[in-house]
Amino acid sequence: MVHNYRVFYRNIKYPRIELKKGFLELILPFGTDAQTILKRHHKWIMKKRSQIDEYLKNNGNIRIINRSDDKLRILTEEIVREYAKELGVECNKIIYRKMRTKWASCSANKNITINSIMKYLPKKLIEYILYHEFIHLFEKRHNIRFWNMVSQRFRSYEKFEAELFSYWFILTNRFNL
Repeated sequence: MVHNYRVFYRNIKYPRIELKKGFLELILPFGTDAQTILKRHHKWIMKKRSQIDEYLKNNGNIRIINRSDDKLRILTEEIVREYAKELGVECNKIIYRKMRTKWASCSANKNITINSIMKYLPKKLIEYILYHEFIHLFEKRHNIRFWNMVSQRFRSYEKFEAELFSYWFILTNRFNL
């Protein structure tokens, strides 16, 4: 059975299961029994926990970079200029802020929002994240076309995704996000 979880009741229609920072959280509609949800999704929860454990176990090469906010901005703008030229598309503006659930996002207005904790990532991962967001200027969803476009520059994008997953848990725990 699943142990060590938190339950939050909210005025929502459907239950959600989240493994933020490696901790299991159930966000449930009022009146929903947590044990019923845990039993129904037990296999999925155990699979996700196993994946998280595996990622974190294999993170021996994690190197936290101590980069200032200004250095992140300079690096980001340099990479954005390169990708804009390479892909023949411009983003409208770049916004920096702390984000609780993702590294970056791309809006319908072509604005790219950067999570300020990216400053602790190696350059290669920042390049990957920005390319990922640039591809969203062409394809909004994470579908086959999207991943085919990402793989044109980052052939082993799964490796980058796994590495980012490990960094996410380490950095969000370190900075209590």
